[in-house]
Amino acid sequence: MNNFDFYLRRIHSITGVVPIGFFLLEHIFSISTVMAGGKAFDETVGHLASIPPQIMYPMEILFIAIPILFHGIYGAYIALNAKNNAQSYGYARNWQFYLQRMSAWYTAVFLIIHVGYLRFFIKAGGNGTIGFDLMHNHLANPIMFIFYAIGMVAAIYHFTNGLFTLCITWGITVGPRAQAAVNKAAWVLCALLSVVSLVAMFKFVA
Repeated sequence: MNNFDFYLRRIHSITGVVPIGFFLLEHIFSISTVMAGGKAFDETVGHLASIPPQIMYPMEILFIAIPILFHGIYGAYIALNAKNNAQSYGYARNWQFYLQRMSAWYTAVFLIIHVGYLRFFIKAGGNGTIGFDLMHNHLANPIMFIFYAIGMVAAIYHFTNGLFTLCITWGITVGPRAQAAVNKAAWVLCALLSVVSLVAMFKFVA
Protein backbone atom coordinates (compact mmCIF):
# COMPACT_ATOMS: atom_id res chain seq x y z
CA MET A 1 0.00 0.00 0.00
CA ASN A 2 1.51 3.35 -1.04
CA ASN A 3 1.30 6.51 1.06
CA PHE A 4 -1.46 8.00 -1.10
CA ASP A 5 -3.68 4.94 -0.65
CA PHE A 6 -2.77 4.87 3.05
CA TYR A 7 -4.11 8.39 3.59
CA LEU A 8 -7.13 7.85 1.35
CA ARG A 9 -8.17 4.88 3.49
CA ARG A 10 -7.93 6.96 6.63
CA ILE A 11 -9.94 9.80 5.10
CA HIS A 12 -12.47 7.20 3.95
CA SER A 13 -12.62 5.82 7.49
CA ILE A 14 -13.09 9.17 9.20
CA THR A 15 -15.72 10.44 6.72
CA GLY A 16 -17.83 7.42 7.62
CA VAL A 17 -18.08 8.78 11.15
CA VAL A 18 -17.73 12.53 10.65
CA PRO A 19 -19.86 13.86 9.05
CA ILE A 20 -21.79 10.90 7.57
CA GLY A 21 -22.24 9.18 10.92
CA PHE A 22 -23.48 12.39 12.52
CA PHE A 23 -25.94 12.81 9.64
CA LEU A 24 -27.25 9.27 10.21
CA LEU A 25 -27.69 9.92 13.94
CA GLU A 26 -29.52 13.17 13.21
CA HIS A 27 -31.74 11.33 10.74
CA ILE A 28 -32.58 8.65 13.31
CA PHE A 29 -33.34 11.31 15.90
CA SER A 30 -35.61 13.15 13.46
CA ILE A 31 -37.67 10.11 12.50
CA SER A 32 -37.83 9.00 16.14
CA THR A 33 -39.86 12.11 16.97
CA VAL A 34 -42.81 10.35 15.30
CA MET A 35 -43.08 8.31 18.49
CA ALA A 36 -44.62 11.44 20.00
CA GLY A 37 -47.12 11.60 17.16
CA GLY A 38 -47.39 12.79 13.58
CA LYS A 39 -47.56 16.42 14.66
CA ALA A 40 -44.23 16.15 16.48
CA PHE A 41 -42.61 14.71 13.36
CA ASP A 42 -44.08 17.45 11.17
CA GLU A 43 -42.71 20.07 13.57
CA THR A 44 -39.24 18.50 13.35
CA VAL A 45 -39.38 18.53 9.55
CA GLY A 46 -40.65 22.10 9.70
CA HIS A 47 -37.68 23.21 11.81
CA LEU A 48 -35.25 21.71 9.32
CA ALA A 49 -37.13 23.26 6.40
CA SER A 50 -36.99 26.68 8.06
CA ILE A 51 -33.19 26.83 7.68
CA PRO A 52 -32.49 29.43 4.94
CA PRO A 53 -31.50 27.84 1.57
CA GLN A 54 -28.32 29.94 1.40
CA ILE A 55 -27.19 28.16 4.56
CA MET A 56 -28.74 24.73 4.04
CA TYR A 57 -27.58 24.09 0.47
CA PRO A 58 -23.85 24.77 1.05
CA MET A 59 -23.98 22.67 4.23
CA GLU A 60 -25.64 19.79 2.39
CA ILE A 61 -23.07 19.93 -0.41
CA LEU A 62 -19.96 20.33 1.77
CA PHE A 63 -20.86 18.19 4.76
CA ILE A 64 -23.21 15.56 3.31
CA ALA A 65 -23.09 15.18 -0.49
CA ILE A 66 -19.31 15.39 -1.03
CA PRO A 67 -18.37 13.14 1.93
CA ILE A 68 -21.00 10.55 0.91
CA LEU A 69 -19.81 10.56 -2.70
CA PHE A 70 -16.17 10.15 -1.67
CA HIS A 71 -16.96 7.51 0.93
CA GLY A 72 -19.18 5.62 -1.50
CA ILE A 73 -16.90 5.75 -4.53
CA TYR A 74 -13.70 4.91 -2.68
CA GLY A 75 -15.57 2.37 -0.59
CA ALA A 76 -16.71 0.65 -3.80
CA TYR A 77 -13.08 0.54 -4.93
CA ILE A 78 -12.06 -1.06 -1.61
CA ALA A 79 -14.94 -3.55 -1.72
CA LEU A 80 -14.21 -4.64 -5.29
CA ASN A 81 -10.57 -5.26 -4.42
CA ALA A 82 -11.19 -6.90 -1.04
CA LYS A 83 -10.90 -10.62 -0.42
CA ASN A 84 -13.92 -11.87 1.49
CA ASN A 85 -13.02 -15.11 3.27
CA ALA A 86 -16.00 -15.39 5.61
CA GLN A 87 -17.37 -18.48 3.86
CA SER A 88 -13.95 -20.14 3.90
CA TYR A 89 -13.06 -19.61 7.55
CA GLY A 90 -16.26 -18.54 9.29
CA TYR A 91 -14.60 -16.39 11.92
CA ALA A 92 -16.88 -13.79 13.48
CA ARG A 93 -14.77 -10.86 12.33
CA ASN A 94 -14.53 -12.23 8.81
CA TRP A 95 -18.33 -12.31 8.72
CA GLN A 96 -18.39 -8.74 10.02
CA PHE A 97 -15.99 -7.82 7.22
CA TYR A 98 -18.29 -9.49 4.70
CA LEU A 99 -21.43 -7.86 6.13
CA GLN A 100 -19.69 -4.48 6.09
CA ARG A 101 -19.27 -4.78 2.33
CA MET A 102 -22.77 -6.13 1.71
CA SER A 103 -24.38 -3.45 3.88
CA ALA A 104 -22.42 -0.83 1.92
CA TRP A 105 -23.91 -1.95 -1.40
CA TYR A 106 -27.44 -2.12 -0.01
CA THR A 107 -27.12 1.25 1.71
CA ALA A 108 -25.89 2.83 -1.52
CA VAL A 109 -28.97 1.62 -3.42
CA PHE A 110 -31.21 2.60 -0.51
CA LEU A 111 -29.80 6.15 -0.41
CA ILE A 112 -30.19 6.65 -4.16
CA ILE A 113 -33.85 5.62 -4.08
CA HIS A 114 -34.64 7.37 -0.79
CA VAL A 115 -32.99 10.68 -1.68
CA GLY A 116 -34.20 10.49 -5.26
CA TYR A 117 -37.81 10.10 -4.15
CA LEU A 118 -37.98 12.55 -1.25
CA ARG A 119 -35.45 15.15 -2.33
CA PHE A 120 -35.97 15.35 -6.06
CA PHE A 121 -39.36 13.82 -6.91
CA ILE A 122 -41.28 15.17 -3.90
CA LYS A 123 -39.45 18.33 -2.80
CA ALA A 124 -37.77 19.63 -5.94
CA GLY A 125 -40.47 18.27 -8.25
CA GLY A 126 -43.27 19.88 -6.28
CA ASN A 127 -45.18 16.61 -5.99
CA GLY A 128 -46.09 16.94 -2.34
CA THR A 129 -44.91 18.00 1.10
CA ILE A 130 -42.53 15.90 3.16
CA GLY A 131 -44.28 15.11 6.41
CA PHE A 132 -46.09 12.45 8.38
CA ASP A 133 -48.90 11.89 5.87
CA LEU A 134 -46.48 11.41 2.98
CA MET A 135 -44.29 8.98 4.93
CA HIS A 136 -47.37 7.13 6.17
CA ASN A 137 -48.58 6.57 2.61
CA HIS A 138 -45.06 5.78 1.38
CA LEU A 139 -44.36 3.13 4.03
CA ALA A 140 -47.87 1.68 3.91
CA ASN A 141 -46.66 -0.31 0.91
CA PRO A 142 -45.32 -3.55 2.48
CA ILE A 143 -42.55 -3.88 -0.11
CA MET A 144 -41.39 -0.31 0.47
CA PHE A 145 -41.60 -0.79 4.24
CA ILE A 146 -39.36 -3.88 4.10
CA PHE A 147 -36.97 -2.10 1.73
CA TYR A 148 -36.70 0.85 4.13
CA ALA A 149 -36.39 -1.35 7.21
CA ILE A 150 -33.51 -3.32 5.72
CA GLY A 151 -31.97 -0.08 4.48
CA MET A 152 -31.99 1.52 7.91
CA VAL A 153 -30.54 -1.54 9.61
CA ALA A 154 -27.89 -1.88 6.88
CA ALA A 155 -26.87 1.77 7.25
CA ILE A 156 -26.74 1.48 11.03
CA TYR A 157 -24.67 -1.71 10.92
CA HIS A 158 -22.28 -0.16 8.40
CA PHE A 159 -21.84 2.86 10.67
CA THR A 160 -21.43 1.02 13.98
CA ASN A 161 -19.11 -1.64 12.57
CA GLY A 162 -17.25 1.21 10.89
CA LEU A 163 -16.69 2.74 14.33
CA PHE A 164 -15.10 -0.53 15.41
CA THR A 165 -12.82 -0.73 12.36
CA LEU A 166 -11.95 2.97 12.67
CA CYS A 167 -10.63 2.36 16.18
CA ILE A 168 -8.35 -0.33 14.77
CA THR A 169 -7.32 1.68 11.69
CA TRP A 170 -6.38 4.73 13.73
CA GLY A 171 -4.60 2.73 16.43
CA ILE A 172 -7.11 3.58 19.17
CA THR A 173 -7.66 -0.06 20.12
CA VAL A 174 -4.36 -1.94 19.96
CA GLY A 175 -4.75 -5.12 21.99
CA PRO A 176 -7.29 -7.95 21.55
CA ARG A 177 -9.07 -7.08 24.81
CA ALA A 178 -9.64 -3.45 23.82
CA GLN A 179 -10.77 -4.48 20.34
CA ALA A 180 -13.20 -7.03 21.77
CA ALA A 181 -14.68 -4.43 24.15
CA VAL A 182 -15.18 -1.88 21.37
CA ASN A 183 -16.65 -4.55 19.12
CA LYS A 184 -19.24 -5.46 21.76
CA ALA A 185 -20.05 -1.79 22.32
CA ALA A 186 -20.53 -1.36 18.55
CA TRP A 187 -22.97 -4.29 18.48
CA VAL A 188 -24.94 -2.83 21.40
CA LEU A 189 -25.12 0.55 19.65
CA CYS A 190 -26.20 -1.17 16.43
CA ALA A 191 -29.02 -2.99 18.22
CA LEU A 192 -30.16 0.14 20.06
CA LEU A 193 -30.25 2.37 16.98
CA SER A 194 -31.92 -0.37 14.91
CA VAL A 195 -34.69 -0.84 17.48
CA VAL A 196 -35.33 2.91 17.67
CA SER A 197 -35.46 3.19 13.87
CA LEU A 198 -37.75 0.19 13.39
CA VAL A 199 -40.13 1.29 16.15
CA ALA A 200 -40.32 4.72 14.52
CA MET A 201 -41.08 3.14 11.15
CA PHE A 202 -43.92 1.09 12.65
CA LYS A 203 -45.27 4.33 14.14
CA PHE A 204 -45.53 5.79 10.64
CA VAL A 205 -47.86 3.01 9.55
CA ALA A 206 -49.68 2.34 12.83
